[in-house]
Amino acid sequence: MEVILLKDVKGTGKKGEVKTVSPGYANNFLLKKGLAKEATAGAKKELAMKEKAQEREEAEILEEAKKDKETIEKNPLEIKEKAAEDGRLFGSVTTKQIAKELEKQLDIKVDKRKIIQKMPMRSLGSQKLEVKLHREVSAELTVRVLPIEE
Repeated sequence: MEVILLKDVKGTGKKGEVKTVSPGYANNFLLKKGLAKEATAGAKKELAMKEKAQEREEAEILEEAKKDKETIEKNPLEIKEKAAEDGRLFGSVTTKQIAKELEKQLDIKVDKRKIIQKMPMRSLGSQKLEVKLHREVSAELTVRVLPIEE
């Protein structure tokens, strides 16, 4: 009996796969627990449409990430912080601050965990950071830390 898995089933397959299983296993376990549905012609067609829509959506997300990469690499980010006379900051610039400034200055929303900061920013100047926008796209962001003018 052919079934379409609605959830990952250990030992059987992953969500969205069409699998041939014994009728007893299908009726008594998979269908009863809502882990699968019978693979009729209509259900197979619906699955194919969903996969196509998912691929289209993935392509759009990838394109958006590429556009964001271009914007990030062209425009350096400027953050103003309180600093001592010798250029050391009182504290450091965090990835949370960088993510907030990215959204405010460039209108690009990035999760703070996607910003890779190799060294903490504890002084005035600039530093290059890596920003993961997509699993295939990462951008190099230049962050300039400037003193607050009083």
